[in-house]
Amino acid sequence: MIELVNKLEKEKILTKAEFVRLLGCDESTQEYLAKTAEKIRIENYGKDIYLRGLIEFTNFCKQDCYYCGIRKSNTQCPRYRLTKEDILECCKEGYELGYRTFVLQGGEDAYFTDDRLCEIISAIRGNYPDCAITLSVGEKSKESYQRFFDCGANRYLLRHETANAEHFSKLHPEKQTLKSRKKCLLNLKEIGYQVGCGFMVGSPYQTLENLAEDLLFIKELNPQMVGLGPFIPHNQTPFKDFNSGTLDLTLKLLSIIRIMLPKILLPATTALATIDPKGREKGILAGANVVMPNLSPLSVRKKYQLYDNKVCTGDESAHCRRCMEGRINSIGCRIVTARGDSKNI
Repeated sequence: MIELVNKLEKEKILTKAEFVRLLGCDESTQEYLAKTAEKIRIENYGKDIYLRGLIEFTNFCKQDCYYCGIRKSNTQCPRYRLTKEDILECCKEGYELGYRTFVLQGGEDAYFTDDRLCEIISAIRGNYPDCAITLSVGEKSKESYQRFFDCGANRYLLRHETANAEHFSKLHPEKQTLKSRKKCLLNLKEIGYQVGCGFMVGSPYQTLENLAEDLLFIKELNPQMVGLGPFIPHNQTPFKDFNSGTLDLTLKLLSIIRIMLPKILLPATTALATIDPKGREKGILAGANVVMPNLSPLSVRKKYQLYDNKVCTGDESAHCRRCMEGRINSIGCRIVTARGDSKNI
């Protein structure tokens, strides 16, 4: 198996069958995979780990994805929306704590029209011209994406969830399609965003072949960021009785993606920390170089429950920042106060 890691490092791609084999590798190969990924991360980004200030500004959503706790059919979800003033206060607090990227994440909420979102983006851009603004608000028209970009948004996160159309149809209602999701990602790239795609590891009905297809799609798309974390069920969804994704498989995928796309930005996600107390640290040691602490007001954090038992919903932003810095320092890396733009251009 070691030869597959070496081939990936040299050629930056494997066949679908080879990816499947590598994903099933034993512990010793996984250790070699992680060491190789860590070496490549250091070659490209040093020991720097970038902070992203996450602002979860609405948990209303028109979509009904079968895995998501804020799906529209979840009548037990206490809904909320932040005002523009709330969001700007989050940015103010984050800026003072050293954040230079703000991530506006929310469900596909019709209340936040293009005009409203543009007003918010413009206000953040005006107040913080040195910061990056990342959006994660789902599928929109190319015209909408262009408006957001023109107002000052730099980056866009849109997980493709799976590169297999049949698998996609098992995770979403019929009106949502992989074709539409891929079109959005291509539109975002054409406009000039730094684009992030990604998927859940261990999602219901997922196979190693599906994951190999994800890796091939990511290589083809050549994004600036990839967000992946373990699937964790939510008790108010159709997938409530499915098992969570595993730490080991998530770490393997982080390492493979780092080796395949050496200059990419790769978060160690909150979901990873949720299934393992040292999940973020293990993710960084497997090749990740981004962490995304929460800047949302404490009053709403527990309401943005995409999955059960999400960590850090009760921490003050300043405490969360200090805690994160301590954790990162403990593994020989350092938090940096910089925009941290992707080098994968």
